[in-house]
Amino acid sequence: MEKKQFFLGIIFASILSAVISVGGYVYFNPSPSATDNKSFEEIQADNTRFSSFLDETEYNVPEGINFIHAAEEVTKGVVHIKAEVERDMPRSRSPFEELFRDYYGDRGQQPRKGQSSGSGVIISPDGYIVTNNHVVDNATELEVVLHDNRSYTAQVIGTDPNTDIALIKIDEEDLNFVEFGNSDNTKVGEWVLAVGNPFNLTSTVTAGIVSAKARNINILNRQNRYGIESFIQTDAAVNPGNSGGALVNLSGKLIGVNTAIATPTGSFAGYSFAVPSILVQKVVNDLKEYGVVQRAVLGVSILDLNDPRLENKDFPTNSGVFVAAINPGSAAEEAGMEDEDIIIKINDKEVTNVAELQEQIARYSPGEKVKVTYLRDGNDQTANVELKNLMNSTEVVKASTAKMLGGATFEDLTAEEMERLDIKGGAKVVEVKEGKWKDIGIEEGFIITAVDKGAVANTEDLIETLQGKQGGVLIEGIYPDGTKAYYGMGWQ
Repeated sequence: MEKKQFFLGIIFASILSAVISVGGYVYFNPSPSATDNKSFEEIQADNTRFSSFLDETEYNVPEGINFIHAAEEVTKGVVHIKAEVERDMPRSRSPFEELFRDYYGDRGQQPRKGQSSGSGVIISPDGYIVTNNHVVDNATELEVVLHDNRSYTAQVIGTDPNTDIALIKIDEEDLNFVEFGNSDNTKVGEWVLAVGNPFNLTSTVTAGIVSAKARNINILNRQNRYGIESFIQTDAAVNPGNSGGALVNLSGKLIGVNTAIATPTGSFAGYSFAVPSILVQKVVNDLKEYGVVQRAVLGVSILDLNDPRLENKDFPTNSGVFVAAINPGSAAEEAGMEDEDIIIKINDKEVTNVAELQEQIARYSPGEKVKVTYLRDGNDQTANVELKNLMNSTEVVKASTAKMLGGATFEDLTAEEMERLDIKGGAKVVEVKEGKWKDIGIEEGFIITAVDKGAVANTEDLIETLQGKQGGVLIEGIYPDGTKAYYGMGWQ
């Protein structure tokens, strides 16, 4: 009897186990017919309820790398810049022109109009915008388009080819702007966003990390011996049209102005480069106040310690900048520095290469003092150096008033010139190339005093006056010898 009860118990337990197993399978795995009438969204929602308890309005983002806030804030302060440029372009010649040059004239170079575009960053609510010099270079007209499609004509306040930075302005108030951050605090590996208008795609945001700092890629030095390159290198995608746009940290603070890409194709190929914000601030402040950068220099010729030209020299350090020569009358000479010193610190901040040294010095103005630490014969030396400008002076450098327009270069008159010619103002022609002005016979030295009987006070006034003209205009003026002249020309 006991054996019979035992076997019945085993059978009952087996049946109960089977029922539970089958019931559980059916419960957790409904038949195909149960989903036949559901949408894909419903099916996906059913299949994800066990892996996520967040709805689509919540974000499970690790603390510190949320891009959303920075992107929303910065895109409002980044603008699209459209530049109308005029350049001398080679012109193909007819064989008959060579035979009849006296009749045709020399027309080998012809001014051609074109358009280029880039980006800019609003840095104050009253319309000041920082961008790249190469975005506005040779522009005869600048149009700025805001993120909400409002459009303005911009004025160039100043440019600095040495850093490829320019400051422009639009006439507007209460604008969204991007706050400056401290690029010194930016770390390699830190997340950053690049905001700009690549390929005319407005308000584009890309993300990457800081790949390196104080990069010298010889893009400015090839054009200018005084070019300053200490770029922030990132892998955030930057393409044509991004130039002048913002590089920001995840707090939405400006840490750089996107300037260049390393590419064999002309489009993004992995790395981009930005002028650090500390240097940008110095440049734009000078351009706003003086119209030109007050650039300080040590007055030395320098090389990296690993430069091939120094391969036969033994150094007591692998980090620093070699002084190849001291310029006569320079700040360095007056402070007692000598050839073959090795600069290792500026104001107690280490400098490991030429790019870092240039960036540190570029933050200062002529007349300011810096503490330079250097090695001489393996021993530490220090010097308090009063920096000078390129003319070995500490005086403020004045901005040139020269402007290009229609193939000619104009500049403002001096007080002495106005007094001597008994005129109240004007714009003097200092150079005439192929173009409208040469075609009507204006020569160098001619001073434009009026356009269509309206007085011209200076070069800026001339440009603004002509921008509003169409068709024929009457140009009135005087030559340095007192001869008055009138010219008629077709404008635009």
